[in-house]
Amino acid sequence: MLLSPQAERNWEGLCSVLEDVLEDQSDRQLFALELGSGTGQHVIRFAQKMPFVTWQPSDIKEESRDSIKAYIDATHAKTILQPVHLDASEPWEKWAGVPRSCCDLVVAINLLQYSSFKTAQGVFSGAGQILKLNGLLISYGAYAINGTITPSCNEQLDEEIRKMNPEWGLPDMDVLRQLAYGNGMRMERIIEMEEYYKCLIFRKI
Repeated sequence: MLLSPQAERNWEGLCSVLEDVLEDQSDRQLFALELGSGTGQHVIRFAQKMPFVTWQPSDIKEESRDSIKAYIDATHAKTILQPVHLDASEPWEKWAGVPRSCCDLVVAINLLQYSSFKTAQGVFSGAGQILKLNGLLISYGAYAINGTITPSCNEQLDEEIRKMNPEWGLPDMDVLRQLAYGNGMRMERIIEMEEYYKCLIFRKI
């Protein structure tokens, strides 16, 4: 069971956002795909707070999938499926057999800033295929706005991420808005979170 200090800090705020945006659908069973699930700390908390959602965690790394399995076993979670290998930069047909128009929700937490633009394109292209009409794509992270990164702590974060991989870095919200539009979605809400992070809410239209 891997432990992410940031996940421990931000899970409550993320749960609140999810509970808020899904409140009007809590009377029916929903299906959600989490991209880049990481340690599994988030999906475990989400499942505990929102029992009306069945969660499909995924990650490209085997060690992350092993950690997710360990969290599922330790918490006896009944609404979390076994994690699958999923590379969001691949065409959605290769997304672990996830069918078209099957998801009410796709969640990507801290994924886009640690990814190439090809992955961002894949996330929006894939979400556009697998989301039901009115389904939601929720992306959490730090972002540039019109090519500008503020405040200085986000500039430093962007520099640190680009040192890890020059293809990574804080994505621009306006570019993401255009990607969404090109894949049948619209940016519906921007929710300010802690430490200058944001939740971007996109809806399939």
